[in-house]
Amino acid sequence: MDLRKLKTLIDLVSESNVSELEITEAEGKVRIVKGGGAASQIAAPVAAAAPALGVVGAAHPVVPLPPSAPEVPRGHIVKSPMVGTFYRSSSPGAKPFVELGSAVKEGETVCIIEAMKILNEIETDKSGTIIQILCENGQAVEYGQPLFVVE
Repeated sequence: MDLRKLKTLIDLVSESNVSELEITEAEGKVRIVKGGGAASQIAAPVAAAAPALGVVGAAHPVVPLPPSAPEVPRGHIVKSPMVGTFYRSSSPGAKPFVELGSAVKEGETVCIIEAMKILNEIETDKSGTIIQILCENGQAVEYGQPLFVVE
């Protein structure tokens, strides 16, 4: 990976809500972790021929963390259908689509996920009552990440 591309990735991480980025290419793997200040930690690239022992740099072993799934109460979970930024309302000053205790019908919009500058309305796939909101407004979400619990 060339130095210009690496610098661009570092700048993107430092200017975004992303706290960690890992890129794997044919010539190696790079992991960028946003620190507390302006400094970023960068793991050294690994040669493609390196054994698959979870080594990111010569002195930095990668220890897989056990999956830490937060306790989610019983009920139907509305999951994110894409990677993007979670928004509870249609604009910054607008009223949120749903609140705790809101009654929702199947097909009703519950939030927006912005992906690639496109605002995607996310609808619930089950009728019920919102008993938990699992994401913060403006938070980056992953594919399949729980957003709401409907009972």
